[in-house]
Order: sequence, then C-alpha cells, then structure tokens
Amino acid sequence: MSAQLQYAATGRRKNAVARVRLLAGQGNFSINKRGLAEYFGKKTLEMIVQQPLDITENLGKYDVIALVHGGGNSGQAGALRLGIARALLKADISLRPALKRAGFLVRDPRMKERRKYGLKKARKASQFSKR
Repeated sequence: MSAQLQYAATGRRKNAVARVRLLAGQGNFSINKRGLAEYFGKKTLEMIVQQPLDITENLGKYDVIALVHGGGNSGQAGALRLGIARALLKADISLRPALKRAGFLVRDPRMKERRKYGLKKARKASQFSKR
C-alpha cells in the first residue's frame, strides 16, 4: 500500500462543519460516503461546492473526501466550499490570489439570531389584537 499525498482542511458555515481531504485523482466527490449529486440533490448546491476547484481550474485533478455534520443543506455546502478552498491553498500557495479575490478564504460570520422572550422567533411577534 503506497502512501498518497493528501491535503486536509476544515470549513465551517452556520452550524455546519466539514472536514475535507484532497487527493490527486479524477475529480470524484465522496461526501459522507455518498456522491455529490446524491448527497445534495440540487444543482445550485453542487455548483457552490465546486466553485473553488472551478475558479482555480482544478476540477478534474483532485478527489474530494469530506465528512460533514450539523446545519442544513446550504450551510453544509458553504462549509464544504471553505474546506476545499483551504485544502487547495495547502496544495498550492500560488492559488491564493484567485481564491481570495473570489472570497472563498473568508469564513462567513453570519449565524442564526437567538430567540427573544415574548416573541415567537428572533423578531416575529404574535399578531396584534385590538380587543
């Protein structure tokens, strides 16, 4: 068994965490031991995940193995995108300007706002009644 060079990184978005490994390969995706289309099911989410590879023109050059947990579909796709971008950076530092210009190296700080007492959700109040 030969040791294969791999690059690992972590991506986060909302409550989702993605642990990503990048290996030289044919461009296969394995997300929680499932394929990209099988895991996400939406073309837009698949596109979000592939953006860092697409911009750096590495779409068919690396296999992506990821373990994702927490959050929803959109958050997991965003976490995966950040993880892939960080792993690409470890693989080749010369990709930094392209990834930085696209904004893929910045963790999105937006989180779900906490619920306040007296309200139904963070800002939604119960319907006003005159009588």
